[in-house]
Amino acid sequence: DAAEKKDAVEKKDEVNPDGKVKKQRDSTKTRSSRAGLQFPVGRIHRFIKRRAPSLRIAGGAAIYLAAVLEYLTAEVLELAGNAARDNKKTRIIPRHIQLAIRNDEELNKLLGHVTIAAGGVLPNIHSALLPKDTGKAEKDKKDHGEKGDHGDKADVDKAEAGQK
Repeated sequence: DAAEKKDAVEKKDEVNPDGKVKKQRDSTKTRSSRAGLQFPVGRIHRFIKRRAPSLRIAGGAAIYLAAVLEYLTAEVLELAGNAARDNKKTRIIPRHIQLAIRNDEELNKLLGHVTIAAGGVLPNIHSALLPKDTGKAEKDKKDHGEKGDHGDKADVDKAEAGQK
């Protein structure tokens, strides 16, 4: 019993006046860490309660919402990071977030009416505005001795025809 009390003092446990050892609780764990999340479950719960004061909000609702928000954020950040890497940049800017969201079908549907400040627009040229590819332009290139779209392959074909 004396050894137990001595152990309790070393572990910073409390010894009651009646001689019983009261174990000190480990440091409190946040609901976020219990759920394995980075987003703050307690803060989200508080925001939900503040938004709808007449409703009772279950604890699981805040955890679920925090998990969904964390997942969506991770998804957008991963795609934006890929867009930044494609542009040879190491820092994600609003333009990269815009490109990530607009190039992903599901995120574009979810965030279709969202405006991202300094995000710009997707590069898009209407097909009617592009120059028309006609057979006449191709014929002119061949008549003037220029290589067409086939390049060296056309020259090889001509050389083979001359050998026969």
